Amino acid sequence: QNSRMRALTDDETKSFFDKLAKFLGSNIKFLIEREDGDYVFRLHRDRVYYLNAEVLKMASHIGRDELLSSGTCFGKFSSKTKKFKLNITCLDILAKYARFKVWVKPNGEQTYLYGNHVLKGHLARITENTPANTGVVVFSITDIPLGFGVCMKTTAQCRDVDPTQVIVINQSDVGEYLRSEDDI
Repeated sequence: QNSRMRALTDDETKSFFDKLAKFLGSNIKFLIEREDGDYVFRLHRDRVYYLNAEVLKMASHIGRDELLSSGTCFGKFSSKTKKFKLNITCLDILAKYARFKVWVKPNGEQTYLYGNHVLKGHLARITENTPANTGVVVFSITDIPLGFGVCMKTTAQCRDVDPTQVIVINQSDVGEYLRSEDDI
């Protein structure tokens, strides 16, 4: 297993940015064009990290086997399929730049944090003009980011569906910090 922190290959970059674009769209530019320093994406042990270039220089002085992580982990590539999967650890960044958002009612928060999907009955608000099959960040009514997933219905469709219909497929939620702490 390659444990050296390195730049992403062209294929890895495409796969990573395609996934990120589902949530951020053109807002990806805010991750790259920053006024507070140069930030880069690096691969380390199949995981993609987002970090300040100065931190990367410092991390290069740490032995490969000793370096566990550096920066914010955005997710990882599957060792078999090479597909990229976003990780809950990038939620704060996704929440800041997401194009489409969903807010759940208090009675839907706990069920969502147990890993369940967002049902119409739990939906409090949704960004206007959200398309179907697009990435959304899920928030509490008090604007606390809870996780992210794929919105299965358009904003207009959400108004007319049964309360038991799934609106957002849960891809990741902060409950994972407890449910899957060994894997994060």
